[in-house]
Amino acid sequence: MKALFVSMFAAMFALASHAQRVDIDLWPNGLPNSNGIDKTLPFDDATRNFKPTISVYLPENPNGMAIVCCPGGGYSHLAQEHEGHDWAKFYNDLGIAFVMLRYRMPRGVTEVPISDAKEALRVVRENAEKWHIDPQKVGIQGSSAGGHLASTVATHSDEQTAPNFQVLFYPVVSMVPGITHQGSRDNLLGRNVSKEMEELYSNAKQVNEKTSPAILLLADDDGAVIPQNSAEYYLALKKAGVKKCAIHVYPSGGHGFGFRSNFRYHNEMLADLSAWLKNLYK
Repeated sequence: MKALFVSMFAAMFALASHAQRVDIDLWPNGLPNSNGIDKTLPFDDATRNFKPTISVYLPENPNGMAIVCCPGGGYSHLAQEHEGHDWAKFYNDLGIAFVMLRYRMPRGVTEVPISDAKEALRVVRENAEKWHIDPQKVGIQGSSAGGHLASTVATHSDEQTAPNFQVLFYPVVSMVPGITHQGSRDNLLGRNVSKEMEELYSNAKQVNEKTSPAILLLADDDGAVIPQNSAEYYLALKKAGVKKCAIHVYPSGGHGFGFRSNFRYHNEMLADLSAWLKNLYK
């Protein structure tokens, strides 16, 4: 039976090399923490009770890079398609392994989504050899609240577990009222937040010289997550001396455009991101 499982697993990943999706349970031996509902059934979009999994898409011609994607949703739901799965072909065409993370909603238990994201990075690196990935070229992507999760992992991890690069779309960065996205703050930290917690998860304040390089992509007219979030993070990276960072602010497009082709600057955005990724390790 074990041999059969191994052969089936290998076959699934052979298929995945042709951009087909394979889902893997992040915590097969049990969850390390709980948001209060994640040990119940059903696991589905309707209940927003997500079983933490990764969906792995492997490229036909790997270049050694991989990216773990954290879709947004205000830490209350997941925009899994246009901020998640829809990115797979783009990355695979560049030779980059794409790993879409279904993380649990915090429901005020801050460490829940963070532990899922860190575990996703660990699993990717653990499988680096068989997936043709360089464990020192594993990045993280996040959109909106997923951008907060991605930047949290980048600024709250040690050198061995942190992502090697960051791709952040219109991210929530600050937890300061008036700058943050209030729903994301409330869902992640709860409604009665201490100044210490507010500062700890205002990720621009946690950047240092060892933080990985980032590209930030957003629209100037974003009224949901104001551009000050991205500006503060970019400036903090520059102040810390982090090299190869970039920020692209498009004139319009609002919030949440993700991979949607009706975003007016979709093609320009893909070109900007492609150029940055191709030059990251040169």
